[in-house]
Amino acid sequence: MTGGDDLRANEKAIDLAPASDAALRFIGWVRTPWQSRDDCPRQGRLDGPECRLELDPVWYEALRGLEDYRTIELLYWLDKSRRDLVLQSPKSDGRTLGTFALRSPVRPNPIGTSIVKLERIDAGNLFVRGLDCLDGTPLIDIKPDRCAFTPKAPSKPGDAEVQED
Repeated sequence: MTGGDDLRANEKAIDLAPASDAALRFIGWVRTPWQSRDDCPRQGRLDGPECRLELDPVWYEALRGLEDYRTIELLYWLDKSRRDLVLQSPKSDGRTLGTFALRSPVRPNPIGTSIVKLERIDAGNLFVRGLDCLDGTPLIDIKPDRCAFTPKAPSKPGDAEVQED
């Protein structure tokens, strides 16, 4: 997915120096059924196939309390995406738009995000539904869903009132 030979009509790439201004620490790997971008869904669905997040064992303790959430937000590195397009032409509609006006995986810093349904946690593996990335994608971070800061567990005295689904 990188290189200059795969541009669609009206797309524009720029020449970039190698990135050197940030370092990420991958916490694990995403395991999905999709091996190519053409197979991968455009957006994940909460009723989609079960996928697995394999965490590096050093992060297992960081999962404590996460089981109290129904949905979680994932951040992952779209390592197979090109990073040099300023204009893109999505294949589904033929328009040409600026990269920042799209949710395309092709970005200057290809960080993907998904809100996924947490099915279960087992021995450092999280089983989720709702992903839309390739198998083997590096995992950057896991957070409770930004719309569900309060876990489903019973509230404690002094906690804000929780409204159940």
